Amino acid sequence: MKEFGYQRVLDVPGAVALLGAEPDARYLGGGTNLVDLMKTGVERPGLLIDVRDLPLDRIEATEDGGLHIGATVTNSDLAAHPEVRRRYPALAQAVLAGASGQLRNMATVGGNLLQRTRCGYFTDTAKPCNKRVPGSGCPAIEGEHRNHAILGASAHCVATHPSDMGVALSAFDAVVTYETADGPGELPLSEFYLPVGDTPHLETALPAGALITGVTLPPAPVATVSRYRKVRERASYAFAIGSVAAALDVQDGTVRDVRLAFGAVASRPWRALTAERLLTGGPATAEAFAAAADAELAAAEALPDNGYKVTLMRNLVTAVLTELAEEAAR
Repeated sequence: MKEFGYQRVLDVPGAVALLGAEPDARYLGGGTNLVDLMKTGVERPGLLIDVRDLPLDRIEATEDGGLHIGATVTNSDLAAHPEVRRRYPALAQAVLAGASGQLRNMATVGGNLLQRTRCGYFTDTAKPCNKRVPGSGCPAIEGEHRNHAILGASAHCVATHPSDMGVALSAFDAVVTYETADGPGELPLSEFYLPVGDTPHLETALPAGALITGVTLPPAPVATVSRYRKVRERASYAFAIGSVAAALDVQDGTVRDVRLAFGAVASRPWRALTAERLLTGGPATAEAFAAAADAELAAAEALPDNGYKVTLMRNLVTAVLTELAEEAAR
């Protein structure tokens, strides 16, 4: 174990300044991902900056009717919050599907967004990995890739992003707020994660030294009828092999609004914009839902052992949207 320092901070400017003075420092929230990576040697920070005591642990209504979620809100508190459950039920469901109760009690919203892939080649420092050591190769392409990406991957990386929460946030156009030494900023979640390309080690568009301060959800009436469905290899706590966050507004059998995002199929939460465009204004039928899923998945580039995800996601999208349409009709 590499020796490292530890310092607790009580204000956002102090945290940002401390990271600026220690380039190999890392912010520590719940530590549910970072500490694991330190144990395996993937992360080797010289200093941990504990941000859990920052005043960023509230969920508050915004003036326009949305919600702002502080970065240090725990996953447990997020899932239990009455306004989250009422306005964005798919988000609460995604968080509850994401981990065990003990982990949810520790994990924070900001840390959840920044968690890194669980690809076995990434977490094993004895193996090459372009995400961990740029230019070393991606052995998953020829090796074990059953749970890897079918959308948006490249010849340099086929890992998937592990967050459940991020999938629901993507469906509802969340915006990430942050603080740097130059002041505050924000990034739509649609721009937060970088495409893999030939630089898979560059994962987010956050400026250097930035501290995530929260996530803002804009008002979304469609989100009140929403669902998160996760498929995993065992019923207990496990990462997804495919998931869907969906919201649907149907009137007289016609789709007025729809939100759709996929998880465990790409290096980032995958917003299904093609499917949304095809569905909006059309019939709310299982046939239309399946056709929209097929259109979104037409860009899939499966590897020999993960082609099953195309069928899985088609069936998952069709089932979830059909359930929401039936709910809306009641």
